[in-house]
Amino acid sequence: MADKPQSLPKYPESYWRDHIAIPSFSKLEEDIETEVAIVGGGITGITAAYLLTKAGVPTVLIESGELLNGTTGHTTAKVTAQHGLIYDRLIKEHGRESAKLYYEANHEAMNFIKNLSEELHIDCDLTNEDAYVYAQTKEYADRIIDELKAYKSLDIPGEFVETLPFSIPCTGAVVMKNQAQFHPVKYLAGLIPSIEQSGGRIFEHTAAMKVEDGDNPVIITDNKKKIRCSYLITASHFPFNDEMGLYFARMHAERSYVLGVKMDEEYPGGMYVSADSPTRSLRYTMMDGEKLILAGGESHKTGQGISTHQHYEELEKFSKNHLGVKEIPYRWSAQDLITPDHLPYIGPITVNHHNILVATGYAKWGMTNGTAAARILTDHILKRENRYADLFHPSRVKGVKNLIKDNADVAKHLVQGKFSIVHKNPEDLANDEGAIVKVNGQKAGCYRDPEGKLHIVDSTCTHMGCEVEWNSGDRSWDCPCHGSRFSVSGEVLEGPAVEPLNVIENQNQNHQDLD
Repeated sequence: MADKPQSLPKYPESYWRDHIAIPSFSKLEEDIETEVAIVGGGITGITAAYLLTKAGVPTVLIESGELLNGTTGHTTAKVTAQHGLIYDRLIKEHGRESAKLYYEANHEAMNFIKNLSEELHIDCDLTNEDAYVYAQTKEYADRIIDELKAYKSLDIPGEFVETLPFSIPCTGAVVMKNQAQFHPVKYLAGLIPSIEQSGGRIFEHTAAMKVEDGDNPVIITDNKKKIRCSYLITASHFPFNDEMGLYFARMHAERSYVLGVKMDEEYPGGMYVSADSPTRSLRYTMMDGEKLILAGGESHKTGQGISTHQHYEELEKFSKNHLGVKEIPYRWSAQDLITPDHLPYIGPITVNHHNILVATGYAKWGMTNGTAAARILTDHILKRENRYADLFHPSRVKGVKNLIKDNADVAKHLVQGKFSIVHKNPEDLANDEGAIVKVNGQKAGCYRDPEGKLHIVDSTCTHMGCEVEWNSGDRSWDCPCHGSRFSVSGEVLEGPAVEPLNVIENQNQNHQDLD
């Protein structure tokens, strides 16, 4: 196995979670009842819990692992209504009115975060920054101009610039002024005391496995405890109760990567994202009195493509070429869900379930979309009108062409995984290497840890039977069909799977030990 570049950290770790104390909570150990149950401890779940408890609604929030350890804890945390080249696309696909509503929903969500952090005196490193989408080619320069025209059509304040304050090639950029960036974990941790003071209850290490439908839905947890509620909000990134809305067939999962970079030179400020592919994203945050630059990008469908560690290496090359790297103390990755019509799903999980709600499909822009979702779902529960509800309603039928394409891709990887030939055995693996191997005559996922211990699991995803692939960059087993992810010992890291991979005993190894 090739040595990793010395300047990259050996193991992935998010800066957001590395240096602050996050409140911890016990596992649910008894059956309970509540008015609203929220599944998922990220930006949507915690914001909704804050809004509901503030309104006097009895609320319980459960998280399968630790709070803020999912996508919210691994985001780049741009708080902006500028989501790449989105508005020209939305006008063409959904019409001007819908595109305008999307902008206003996210703009209001940005201001909500700004105002709430000030109101509650949350020190979350929030700063106002201009947000740039830039092109590096003539083709995308033309698309930048189209996006600027869309801004003008929608009355979005924006302007065109020809250059960037970096050595990055630029053929033009559109700028959205006075956006924001913040520390997502500090912000959301700052909401938790208010939730508790208002009577909200929070449980960690409590996985929702299924829901019993009815006038009062009942969540069944991993230890068979029950939560009976009047309303259920599924804010678990991927809906755990997916059998209701078949969301696995209505979205695809993508992974993207981030390096935390210390520069030799001063960072000029601002937030940047490239229009061209591969995507490059830049912003800064303060770390020990100096700026830590977050260089991100390298998106790809989960479980597909090149060795995942190469994506970190590509970001390292980009950073060295254009940022003047002094040190790279952090690297991490995140998973995002993409809908076929480029709008999140927010609202009743199906038309027949007014009291089982879902929020998903934020397409890498979860800080504002997730906040908007919490407000929309809270209004639904409180029976208040919300002018954005129809735009994001999950029952809409859009993007059929992309939907067909995504599901054809799923079928291809299902077949390829089943018929692929395995050439390795567990004894072939070096320390800190993982691969699909042959164990007891069957395919299995095998990882040999740095101490030489083998971790062997069934390589068949527990969601719908696809074969998982080894993720060398993050040391996980990833499903190329619907994006489920598992740890080296089989635990679920990302849905839609809810059941872990089975652990496999290597009979040959046992016989060798006996000898």
